[in-house]
Amino acid sequence: MMLPKYKRVLLKLSGESLQAKGSNDPFDPKIIEQYARDIKGITELGVQVAVVVGGGNIYRGMNEADSGIERAHGDYMGMLATMINGMAMQAMLEKIGVYTRLQSAIQMEQVAEPYIRRRAIRHLEKGRVVIFAAGTGNPYFTTDTAGSLRAVEIKADIILKGTRVDGIYTADPEKDPTATRYEKISYQECISNNLKVMDMTAFTLCMENNLPIIVFDMNKPGNLQSVIEGSGVGTLVS
Repeated sequence: MMLPKYKRVLLKLSGESLQAKGSNDPFDPKIIEQYARDIKGITELGVQVAVVVGGGNIYRGMNEADSGIERAHGDYMGMLATMINGMAMQAMLEKIGVYTRLQSAIQMEQVAEPYIRRRAIRHLEKGRVVIFAAGTGNPYFTTDTAGSLRAVEIKADIILKGTRVDGIYTADPEKDPTATRYEKISYQECISNNLKVMDMTAFTLCMENNLPIIVFDMNKPGNLQSVIEGSGVGTLVS
């Protein structure tokens, strides 16, 4: 058994990743269960895990001109969507025997603890998986920014951005067959090559705090553990 390379990680999942490809259902229980089992696997290695889930499978911020919903209002709707995803993730983790805590940036004491930084760190130290929901609690910020902010706050070693692709490519691999995957890339190269790893606010936060990011394919069972063991899966941004 290889020793984990990281002690405390923040796993960032998009809301869309919880959906089956081509399905309109917001959740695929098989995918959520696979994610939960992969998370359980790394906690058993002694890794402390925090999770931030997006909300795009339930609600995507829409153009105000088309929807009639102003941006700030729509962003709060999106935060509530992340709450539903956080609860789904928590339910599945607890079903397979993982102790979890759900913390919300918006007060909802019936379903989640309020986000308190020191309390979150204490839960992690006790081996609980902490799910951060409701983004930053502020409109105009994405869940990528929430993930970066929480990772910096809890002093995570790295952000693991679980996606449907196995890393960062020179171009979109689905459109360009000649696209090649980067094993490592610097923050600066990502910016100058306009590679959309995260939105700029989230990315800048990572860059300013020297917080590395690994982008990897979360849908391949066991990949999360391979990343934790440092076996070259995905693309490292540092």
